[in-house]
Amino acid sequence: MIEAETLSLLEWQRLGEHLATFTSTKLGARVARNLPIPDHRETSLTLLTETKEVYQLEANLTTGWKFEGIYDFGSALERAEYKGILTGETLLQIATTLVAMRRLRRVIDGLEASPRLKALISQVRTYPELEKEINRCLDDKGKVTERASPKLAEIRQKIKERRDRIYQKLQNIIQQQGGAIQEPVITQRNDRFVLPVKAGQKESIRGIVHDSSSTGATLYIEPNSVVELGNQQRQYIRQEQREEERVLQVLTEQVATVKEDLELLLAVATKLDLATARSRYSLWLEANPPRFVEGNSNEPITLRRLRHPLLVWQQHHEQGTPVVPIDVQINPETRVVAITGPNTGGKTVTLKTVGLAALMAKVGLFVPAKEPVEIPWFDKILADIGDEQSIEQNLSTFSGHIRRITRIIDSLQPSDSEIQPCLILLDEVGAGTDPAEGSAIAIALLKYLAQQVRLTIATTHYGELKALKYQDERFENASVEFNDETLSPTYRLLWGIPGRSNALTIARRLGLAGEILDMAKNRIGGGSEDINQVIAGLENQRREQEEKAQEARQLLEQAEKFYQEVSSRAQALEARETELKRSQEQAVNQAISEAKQEIAQVIKQLQKGEKTGQEAQKATASVNEIASRHRPQIEPPKPKPNYQPQIGEKVRLSQFNQTGEVLTAPNADGKLTIRLGTMKMSVSLADIESLDGIKPEVPQKQKSSNSSQKKPANNAPTVRTEQNTLDLRGYRVNHAESQLEEAIRSQNTGALWIIHGKGTGKLRQGVQEFLKQHPQIDRFETAPQNEGGNGVTIAYLK
Repeated sequence: MIEAETLSLLEWQRLGEHLATFTSTKLGARVARNLPIPDHRETSLTLLTETKEVYQLEANLTTGWKFEGIYDFGSALERAEYKGILTGETLLQIATTLVAMRRLRRVIDGLEASPRLKALISQVRTYPELEKEINRCLDDKGKVTERASPKLAEIRQKIKERRDRIYQKLQNIIQQQGGAIQEPVITQRNDRFVLPVKAGQKESIRGIVHDSSSTGATLYIEPNSVVELGNQQRQYIRQEQREEERVLQVLTEQVATVKEDLELLLAVATKLDLATARSRYSLWLEANPPRFVEGNSNEPITLRRLRHPLLVWQQHHEQGTPVVPIDVQINPETRVVAITGPNTGGKTVTLKTVGLAALMAKVGLFVPAKEPVEIPWFDKILADIGDEQSIEQNLSTFSGHIRRITRIIDSLQPSDSEIQPCLILLDEVGAGTDPAEGSAIAIALLKYLAQQVRLTIATTHYGELKALKYQDERFENASVEFNDETLSPTYRLLWGIPGRSNALTIARRLGLAGEILDMAKNRIGGGSEDINQVIAGLENQRREQEEKAQEARQLLEQAEKFYQEVSSRAQALEARETELKRSQEQAVNQAISEAKQEIAQVIKQLQKGEKTGQEAQKATASVNEIASRHRPQIEPPKPKPNYQPQIGEKVRLSQFNQTGEVLTAPNADGKLTIRLGTMKMSVSLADIESLDGIKPEVPQKQKSSNSSQKKPANNAPTVRTEQNTLDLRGYRVNHAESQLEEAIRSQNTGALWIIHGKGTGKLRQGVQEFLKQHPQIDRFETAPQNEGGNGVTIAYLK
């Protein structure tokens, strides 16, 4: 079949071998080496979903997703169905497989969102009772244990007793007839206990000769005194074997009754192993999940930075050359792509790379290309690649290509209206015959395929095919780049530009005589050279555009990276501010609660005592003192200009936190009289404020006086104590920040010694970054050497 030939031409089996190395079971490896190609788009989507879910599962899990203990016992199930007796080793494999599948099910059941994996595992029954029965009857080597049958235990006890008696008798003979014994050991021949006797002393120990040494000097004799015991031993051993077979038969029958469920279990285990292998292989390839675009949509085929998976493997495992990625972007209206360029330039590799990408997407593998990966789901992928020349079949290259192309055409279903979702790959189409006839056949074939299939990609040397793009919008040109300086291909794929002829250039650089080249140039005319110059100019323009695009991409990546850093810092600051507000609110609420409790106590005391004016004043003082302790430290608003207290106005005396009435207007020195309760007192304007917190304007003379009497600023304490020291050694940065926030909030003023140690410096860096952004920190510095040096930071609070 042409489909099978195509898989062989694309080396699909090699990719399956590579995939098999990522499987964990023999079941999965066997299927991976012969990976079936789905016939329906829905199957491919299901396989891709499985790969994605396992990919996500392994990204989030560190342990637990293992296939240890899963065995291939499919043939044993068939034997059990036909009343055959399974060996203990096989039964033990069934039990361990049940345990392994139960372990995988627990992992999948614990996932939040993996609908396909959960649907798969929900079909499985793991029969814990069968597993327990097998483990009860068999030991870890698959041998039937005495727990399995009381009769078996009794038989084995008798066997042991007979063996002990035989050993005792033989030991006595060795002691009594030591001179006749070649070596004082007891051995076995034909399941009988014997002694190695010297051939010349045969008459000294009468019995049955079961064997002799190669030289004939030693005879292995079973003495007559133990023959009967040996016969009894053989009978008991046969009874033991029959009882063991009976136990295995019972276990086999239990397995046979659940054969279908166990077959389903193996099928699900194989699917999970294959999905895991696809996920791990895709991760190794640095591949991305494909999206199937609709054939009749306006979406292009997009495969940027596409790499040949087999060449990637060769690069990593066989010291191959680095893989040059190609960009494939085909407009939806394009039906045929003609790739031109020199031999060994990568045209054939391009065909195989695109073909393998389409196949990988169909079987649920990610495609080794940059996101987004967008490709149609092709019903058929058919190829004619390579030289089909065969001496045995009397086929020329041309004949071989035509026969394979004929099989490709025959496999299609001709239609005048509907485009078939097929991908056709043709290498050197029309080659191997007269150029004029070959070119005509190639053009006719490609135009026929443009009417029949979704996409055809063909490589060619014919110049006539380059012009099809300008005659039919369904055609597109591409070429493999060639370096004129090194006379070697770069393996890069250029779109929209046909390949130019390099024969004359190569011949000139390789030293062919100039007069010969001039004659050749005259024969082909100047038009060809002009076309080559135009193509070379287009290639240079493309190269410049790509360089500029690369620079733009780098700038965009840098901008995106900077934006992510800024966004991350902004989110961190916002989260920190939210946490700070929450902590402050909790502190205020706690203070209010405490104040209410204390005020309630004052009221109770007042209610219990005599209600006199003196007691009322004491209660008022207590409440004011509580308020001063619990009132939030809010920075007073800036004073309004030209504010002066008026006679009769209520003002607050800041230092006593009392409200009084203004009796006299301020004099030139800024003094005024206020009534505070029953007392009158003279105070300065600097000591009062309005009830809404506005400070009055103080005369310049008083400002100078006050400033001269002003106490020095509350500098940070220079003495380090246990209260202003925070030890963060051993903390991670995120945990250290929360500890540091709590310490700053409780310290409120002064200096804070932060011990972070030296170590790698990450904790010190994290602490100092936190201090830079904290609104309550005025500055910070590294402690002196006698205070800890680089291992300690001193922060000064505002």
